Amino acid sequence: MSANTTSQDALARLAAVIESRKAANGGDPAASYVARLLHKGPDAFLKKIGEEATEVVMAAKDADHGGDATKIVYEVADLWFHSMIALAHYGLTPADVIAELERREGTSGIEEKALRKALAREGEAT
Repeated sequence: MSANTTSQDALARLAAVIESRKAANGGDPAASYVARLLHKGPDAFLKKIGEEATEVVMAAKDADHGGDATKIVYEVADLWFHSMIALAHYGLTPADVIAELERREGTSGIEEKALRKALAREGEAT
């Protein structure tokens, strides 16, 4: 089994746990952090995503100044986790994100951004 498959499996397992914490699946906000965030709604988990993104930036800045670079991994894990809660809330999965990354594979970031801007302008014109 490749590391890529193992990573996708780990994300799928975590996504299944998050899915099981939804109220519709019996998630109990009194017993589960994920269920509590989902129960509170988007403002709660989106706030956590913002906090975690800031912590990633702070960990990277610390690493630039002699801090422990492995703290970036810890903070990115928190960011991914909370982002996965958002994905679940909106009926999406890590597989959807992986598919999008695969779609972009081999495409220049500069070209991809230019294409998105052109499509947005076309959408505004219609």
